[in-house]
Amino acid sequence: MKTLVATEDLAPLLHKYDVYGPRYTSYPTALQFNDNFGEEDYRLHAQSSNELPVPKPLSIYVHIPFCKSLCYYCGCNKIVTHKQQAGINYLDYLYQEIEQHAKYYADDRLLQQIHFGGGTPTFLSTAQLREVMEVIAQSFHLGLPDSLEIGIEIDPRTVSSNEMTELVKMGFNRISVGIQDFDPDVQKAINRIQSKEQVEAVIQSARDNQVDSISLDIIYGLPKQSRESFSRTLDEIISIRPDRIALYNYAHMPQRIAAQRLIHTSDIPSTEEKLAIFTDSIRRLTEAGYIYIGMDHFALPTDSLAIALENGGLQRNFQGYSTHAECDVIGVGVSAISRINDGFSQNVTEVSKYKDLVEKGVLPIKKGVNLTTDDRIRADLIQQIMCDGVVSYSDFGEAHDIFFHRYFSDELGCLSDLEKDDLITISDEGFSVTPKGRIFLRNIAMKFDAYFNQTTLQNTDQPRYSKTL
Repeated sequence: MKTLVATEDLAPLLHKYDVYGPRYTSYPTALQFNDNFGEEDYRLHAQSSNELPVPKPLSIYVHIPFCKSLCYYCGCNKIVTHKQQAGINYLDYLYQEIEQHAKYYADDRLLQQIHFGGGTPTFLSTAQLREVMEVIAQSFHLGLPDSLEIGIEIDPRTVSSNEMTELVKMGFNRISVGIQDFDPDVQKAINRIQSKEQVEAVIQSARDNQVDSISLDIIYGLPKQSRESFSRTLDEIISIRPDRIALYNYAHMPQRIAAQRLIHTSDIPSTEEKLAIFTDSIRRLTEAGYIYIGMDHFALPTDSLAIALENGGLQRNFQGYSTHAECDVIGVGVSAISRINDGFSQNVTEVSKYKDLVEKGVLPIKKGVNLTTDDRIRADLIQQIMCDGVVSYSDFGEAHDIFFHRYFSDELGCLSDLEKDDLITISDEGFSVTPKGRIFLRNIAMKFDAYFNQTTLQNTDQPRYSKTL
């Protein structure tokens, strides 16, 4: 596998392809979800999935929306509060929802993956997290311990070394730690002040407890950032040497995200500076031995994410890149998204509505979408581009009972620019993404998105998507 991405002379391409576009954590994207989708649709998809000759294993995403402080950059569904009672009340309804989901799945459906996100999952005490795990274990059939992946997003300001030990004892074997930036001025500008010592203590505790995989999240494009300041953050990240690194692009969308109005626009780095930070980061991390998974993810060669990229099994969903591509995903909690068989559904985003629906004994679904045949074909193709980076016309056509050149004739006619810019290579048999092209995966996938050109997405006054870079 080629691990190093050449970053020289990328500036013209970064400017050319830095447009608004989907992240393709799903296809169709959430913009296509509609309120005609309800619990009966969900039940039918679960039933169809149960009846497959080889039923898929299951994955559960648990959304904990609470945070003790407001991070100005964050666009996640969250509630800022110091009241622990809010978590206690929420869990009563979360348990009911988990049980409501469980009744739709056959006994032979093994749960292979659990992930806690937020908000701040560690807003909950270790005793509460243990209780959630017990409810899940009572409601579903867990996979074998050596194959069960249990992950959690951690705010290092909220977890002590003793609490980390407790988390590992209850089965958590993958942790994601939010760093964003080590620079004090940047931390102050985004209202997320945490010391390097706090971060290192959590990571050391995780390592002492033999956690399988440690991931660090950092963000480029934040206020007060510069190439020089972020280089120092990269020094710290590389010295810590986590198994995975997520390098996210800060999307400044104050029209849609109220908290971002507290960020001074004048403090945000220029487009040129931001793209230079991104380029520097790719170069530094790949030179340090990380495999560039694509877009915003890096992993050490020994990590399961890099192995999945090499051998197959990589997937992209609402948690970003992960393994376990074969799973149906059940989302529980406010705003959580499920992908079951050929349907997506998203829960209501308000806690009051969530509680009301769960109390009535119905799944708290707000909207969703039933995939058409065309959606399924394009979803598989986009997933293949985003993950494998290789498309065989004959293999894909045979798998989906289509003649690839005829079905995608218009799209194939629009790939010449991508080939000219060395983002893909095209042959009579198919096309593949180049190492350089993994930076621009969103742009490549957009060529096969049937909905993308039907919506005005480049409106900079009210952007509906983030910038691709």
